[in-house]
Amino acid sequence: MFRRRTALSVSATAALLVAAPLLAACGDAAHPGAAAIVDGKRITVSQLQAKVKDVRAAQAETPQGGQLVRNTGRLSLATLNGMIFDRVLARSARDAGVTADRADVQRWRAAAERQAGGAGRLREMWLQQGIAPDEIDGMVRNQLLLDGVARHLGVDRGTPQGQQRLARALAKTSRSLGIDVNPRFGKWDDQQVILGQTKDPWITPASAQEQT
Repeated sequence: MFRRRTALSVSATAALLVAAPLLAACGDAAHPGAAAIVDGKRITVSQLQAKVKDVRAAQAETPQGGQLVRNTGRLSLATLNGMIFDRVLARSARDAGVTADRADVQRWRAAAERQAGGAGRLREMWLQQGIAPDEIDGMVRNQLLLDGVARHLGVDRGTPQGQQRLARALAKTSRSLGIDVNPRFGKWDDQQVILGQTKDPWITPASAQEQT
């Protein structure tokens, strides 16, 4: 397990992560450089940094770059949240026998682009959520896997009841993975399947919802 070495609050930690270009390695000698451990496998600080830098570079290239940066000030925490959630969802999908191939992803994305008003507009919408352009296919795949797991459970994830049952199933998987987060990033909540105060990981931009 990680040893807590700081009393920083989540909000203070977020501010530190935004300000510092490089993060110190994890304090646990057993897992040097780890931001989190999921099912015994590391998510490294360098992997997290690379994703954050990718988003910031893409945001900086837009006319609204400054505003996007301000609106995604907790990007390191949100990104780590997504990286952990990806692994929880992947295990849930595998256990349910659910897959999403490249053709499925391209069909979903094409439909979302049409609804959003074009590929560029969809990229902008995801960038507002702190998702870099080269991560969009991964996010689309997640939506397809979530739909598949929901179908496996016999629920409609567009309803509150369906969301609750899906969340319970994901929470069960989350607990089984023994998720251990470096304290400087907060604490993983198995019940909510979320890191600290970051937002619900399976919410998508409005125009990308319900595309199958």
